[in-house]
Amino acid sequence: MRRLLSPVLPKSMRPEGVTIPVVRLHGTIMPSGGQFRPTLSLASTAGVLQKAFSMKNAPAVAISINSPGGSPVQSRLIYKRIRDLAEEKNKLVIVFVEDVAASGGYMIAVAGDEIIADPSSIVGSIGVISAGFGFVELIKKIGVDRRVYTAGSNKSVLDPFQPEKKEDVARLKALQLDVHETFIDLVKERRGGKLVENPDLFTGQFWTGKAARELGLVDDLGDMRSFLKQRYGEKTQLRLISPPRGLFGRRLGLFGAGGGELPARAAAGLMKGLAEEMEERALWGRYGL
Repeated sequence: MRRLLSPVLPKSMRPEGVTIPVVRLHGTIMPSGGQFRPTLSLASTAGVLQKAFSMKNAPAVAISINSPGGSPVQSRLIYKRIRDLAEEKNKLVIVFVEDVAASGGYMIAVAGDEIIADPSSIVGSIGVISAGFGFVELIKKIGVDRRVYTAGSNKSVLDPFQPEKKEDVARLKALQLDVHETFIDLVKERRGGKLVENPDLFTGQFWTGKAARELGLVDDLGDMRSFLKQRYGEKTQLRLISPPRGLFGRRLGLFGAGGGELPARAAAGLMKGLAEEMEERALWGRYGL
């Protein structure tokens, strides 16, 4: 109770110790979340980040990351928002890696002024990947005739129901190289002279937290609570900043559908959810999780 009243108590009566806001960035990184699973995007994280950095008396913001990556655009947007708020509010950013900060997850992690990982965390995977399926032989077997009509010779690039074309793959790889270069430049800018020269550093390889420290990808090993108490004192308090919760039905979009629209939307949502689940499992599965 005394801590709750501390803002209105005289300074001599206030509890000692600082309070550090904590933001959890856990999940795959996608432009929009699934209906039943939260994902990371600028839209889903902007509010909690703003709230955390707005705590005036906090000397730092702690960010817990557990992500195998996902959208490079959303990863960079989240990274940029963290850095913008850190400079605007004059706050130190300390990132703590839990199970994994890989690919886009590591891109967000380098927004930290310091990166702390568990010795067994998975860190790195500085690269770009695109994956999909080809169904050409399948539709032949089931007797489906694929018909595609386009205005523009490149509108059906990498269509999974048509034979793969070498020029389409070359175009995709050129795009990947551009994104990869942006990722590498960002890591070099943030980690600077901390990085140890290694031929595998930017190949998409990943390491344990212990090995990542030797490479300069992280600064130290440890856990959030112990690290922050050692840094700011035993009376340091951690305050988790959570996103606002809406009504369950409203959040899932269960109201407002009329007549037969609800079953149709539910079926479409189920199919989309299954596809998102497969994509998410594939991302986590790359790191044995």
